[in-house]
Amino acid sequence: MYKYNDFDEAFVRERVAQFSAQVSRRVDGSLTEDEFRPLRLMNGLYLQLHAYMLRVAIPYGTLNSRQMRALALIADTWDKGYGHFTTRQNIQFNWPKLTDVPAILSALADVQMHAIQTSGNTIRNVTADHFAGAAADEITDPRPIAELLRQWSTDHPEFQFLPRKFKIAITGSPHDRAVTKAHDIGLRMVTNDAGETGFEVIVGGGLGRTPLIGHVVRAFLPEADLLPYVEAVLSVYNLLGRRDNKYKARIKITLHETGAAELTRMIEDRFAELKPTFSGADQHLLADIRAAFATPVFKTAPTKAHDALRASDPVYRSWADTNLAPHRNPDYAIVQVSLKAPGATPGDASSDQMRTLADLAQFWGHDELRISHEQNVILPHVHKGDLPAVHAILKKAGLATANIGLISDIIACPGMDYCALATARSIPVAQQIAQHFDALDLEHEVGEIKIKISGCINACGHHHVGHIGILGLDRAGVENYQITLGGDATESAAIGEKAGPGFAYDEVVPAIDRLIRAYLTLRLEPTETFLTAYRRLGPAPFKAALYPEERDRDAA
Repeated sequence: MYKYNDFDEAFVRERVAQFSAQVSRRVDGSLTEDEFRPLRLMNGLYLQLHAYMLRVAIPYGTLNSRQMRALALIADTWDKGYGHFTTRQNIQFNWPKLTDVPAILSALADVQMHAIQTSGNTIRNVTADHFAGAAADEITDPRPIAELLRQWSTDHPEFQFLPRKFKIAITGSPHDRAVTKAHDIGLRMVTNDAGETGFEVIVGGGLGRTPLIGHVVRAFLPEADLLPYVEAVLSVYNLLGRRDNKYKARIKITLHETGAAELTRMIEDRFAELKPTFSGADQHLLADIRAAFATPVFKTAPTKAHDALRASDPVYRSWADTNLAPHRNPDYAIVQVSLKAPGATPGDASSDQMRTLADLAQFWGHDELRISHEQNVILPHVHKGDLPAVHAILKKAGLATANIGLISDIIACPGMDYCALATARSIPVAQQIAQHFDALDLEHEVGEIKIKISGCINACGHHHVGHIGILGLDRAGVENYQITLGGDATESAAIGEKAGPGFAYDEVVPAIDRLIRAYLTLRLEPTETFLTAYRRLGPAPFKAALYPEERDRDAA
């Protein structure tokens, strides 16, 4: 993975010193909260419902054991012993004291981490496929390009005060695990007829109060043209994007109001202006970046311990069948560690669990960890012969739940438990759904399904692209939960369709139960997923299950 050079080190340390001085001035009253707010947001510090929240960047979701141990130390020393991994592959600490934030940022800098540009109207943390560099279906590892984008965008003088926040995601695989079509810019690595690798460039995706799937502005962009092309997109947006209404300021609205064809023309015209002035990425720098992401030296050893335990132990077999993904090396596996044990808060990890994950990465995982946008942790390179030992340690730490991709593997934002913007609870709803289906022992029978929950219209829980999406709203002071159906976050991305009237807080679990039982009855065979069945049948039978009183009324 990438390691800071002298410039990176000096830059981050300077920002820590700068913000430390700003915190001191806020504490002594020299700065008002209104004056301090833009300064703290530039450094990832929010004022949430109960306390400050610090959002720490994990660029393209990659970190090593030393960094994970530092996060555990921060959780124990300055927070409440845990952290929350987010849908942007970051980690949030929900309880820091303002006076402790400089010390936290300094501790992060010690392990080459920071909180820069995790907030504000700027280019946020660049996210990537959490299987990058390991996936069996990968064209090439996208992380060197993600790192190049991170360096290019950090403190970019033109793009620090955009009309609104700006998010970039990249994947190197045909199967999109990075939700590229729901980002301001989505980059999908593709190969043209000549066998050259480049990018499909998608612009104008996003969720929130106006969910839209992005528009392809370039079907194939040569890798050498990436930086000037991305700069062209941002330059056009920076000029056209609305600043009179923050709810209409994202590039998806710019695309909608300008028209896809016209916006594409403007981007291409700006690119034509920029390309002759662009001498190319510093090749020495790019070579250093690529070298930092070299494939680990994989070991050659027997895999029989995994094969034997999988044949003899049903608990281990369930975990292996559910939580392991194919690796490009057939003797290895990608281990997906669930942070979604039934009843747990989705995405939360205790400091002890972080240290366990750090140990596993150091001793059995080539010192690599990944954070997925689905709020789980990945060990991308584990030899199959080591899997039994890894599973035993995960089990002891409460991290061996075999539910990746199943009904309890729910994405959920913090909701009203933490967030000042939330209008309803998310965490308790996710917990109750998971516990309900765990008690029924239905989870593996139901199979692959994506439930995503947001506690407000901002959609941090990605509910629009859930197979089943749940949106919590405030209706005259009462929590009301809308359900959407048929969303998809992959290469066949789709926005879910609102099913009908919302449900009260205590009606959500029964409604989901009816929906799932209807699906089990309607599917053609056990291998037909919920999304496939929904696309085959359309919404009518699923709406009938959600609203039986309407069905009965129609029958009468």
